[in-house]
Amino acid sequence: QALHSRGSHRMKFERWLRWETMLGFVLIAEFVFFASVSPYFLDVWTLSDASFNFTERAIVALPLALLIIAGEIDISVAAIIALASVAMGLAAAHGVDTPGLVAIGLGTGLAAGAINGALVTIGRVPSIVATIGTMTLFRGAAYAVLGDRVLKEYPASFATFGQGYAAGPISIELALFVVLAVVFGLLLHFTRWGRAIY
Repeated sequence: QALHSRGSHRMKFERWLRWETMLGFVLIAEFVFFASVSPYFLDVWTLSDASFNFTERAIVALPLALLIIAGEIDISVAAIIALASVAMGLAAAHGVDTPGLVAIGLGTGLAAGAINGALVTIGRVPSIVATIGTMTLFRGAAYAVLGDRVLKEYPASFATFGQGYAAGPISIELALFVVLAVVFGLLLHFTRWGRAIY
């Protein structure tokens, strides 16, 4: 029983030393430090403004996390974003409204992702090699279409995605990230598809 007790205490101690736990402690320490340095740090609107700095990257990180869990990688993400941006910019210049722009952006990303997926699953090309190639392809295509032009004539309603608020200080971006994180979490932990990824 003494051996079991010592083993139990050691397991609890090791749980406290896990990197996730240590990262949590570092985060709490940062909050305490910055809150003591500035009275505005924990203001709800300051925290809301800070969320604009990470939510876009966090949304992109969700599907990438699934790839990494599966032992794969995609380094063409930035090039796909560039290609989707060019497609949306061209459509906006031709008068397409916000729902159409969203559909075009998602469709472009889906098509580019399907090319990557086909190369890896059907062509049996290692994902890092495939996405190095498609990174060059997608970025080159975006540059060939855009050249030295700047596309910035978007409808005013399109800006609400990046600058609007869903409710009070909660930005639309942050609300979208939370919803997507919950969906991804449920798919990953409570579906056969999610278990297959592991």
